[in-house]
Amino acid sequence: MARVYLSLGSNIDREQHIASALAMLAEAFGPLDRSSVYESDSVGFDSPAFYNLVVGFDTREGPRAVQRELRHIEEQNARVRTKQLSARTLDLDLLLYDDLIVDEEGLKLPRNDITRYAFVLGPLAEIAGNERHPVTGERYARMWSRFDDSDQVLTRIDWPPAENAY
Repeated sequence: MARVYLSLGSNIDREQHIASALAMLAEAFGPLDRSSVYESDSVGFDSPAFYNLVVGFDTREGPRAVQRELRHIEEQNARVRTKQLSARTLDLDLLLYDDLIVDEEGLKLPRNDITRYAFVLGPLAEIAGNERHPVTGERYARMWSRFDDSDQVLTRIDWPPAENAY
């Protein structure tokens, strides 16, 4: 079994799409370890704030099969892909697949977003703080403690939202 971590984000009908993605991921892969849900501003483009979180799970599926399932879940949640950064119903990104290091067309592991974005590293450190980055060997909790998030503020939100509790 491989341990997989992925990031989830949405800034269009955020509550609906995050809830849908969590249900679909659990159906496809089984029990999920889930970080808190955070609100953060978009980075690199002007759009409404995102809800972001990281989930972990174990799977026998290979990384390409996991990635295909993530794209399927995005499509089921009306994701429209563009070449430009833009608002989206759902963004699911494969961050880690065990300690696999891959740099191929369409698949890069570990994903660079881990070291670039507070909305990825913070939630990852929350649920996998003692795990080590496959390239640097540094623990995610340590990486997060040294991360300059001064321009990427995260606000923890209550999940599920009270009006949509499930």
